[in-house]
Amino acid sequence: MLLDKDIPAWVGLWDEQGVLEFPFAPDGWPKRLEGKAAVADYMRHYPDHIDLHEFPDVKIHRTDDPGTIVVEMRGIGRVVESGKPFDMTYIAVVTVSGGLITYYRDYWNPLAVSQGSAIDFTRSDR
Repeated sequence: MLLDKDIPAWVGLWDEQGVLEFPFAPDGWPKRLEGKAAVADYMRHYPDHIDLHEFPDVKIHRTDDPGTIVVEMRGIGRVVESGKPFDMTYIAVVTVSGGLITYYRDYWNPLAVSQGSAIDFTRSDR
């Protein structure tokens, strides 16, 4: 869905009370979003800033909790504003209940972008 830039469909996977956390978020970036509406608001401009082309190297690890997985992945594409390549490594802990995401902890790599030029796709002024 992210590759198709279908953010509403991606947000549709979330529980109304779902939580999205970014433990390694740089200063000034959100660390925790509570609720589907907050996730939708955060992601609404994502395709305007990041043009994802592929997720190679996806590895899914099962846990002792049948509703929780750990995912290692790499997102490749380009930064829309500059045209520069985008190549980000992620590790995510995802919990699902009733077929919907209830918790998503996204360990994206803030070192992959300098804080001075960090891609802030939560801004709508572009």
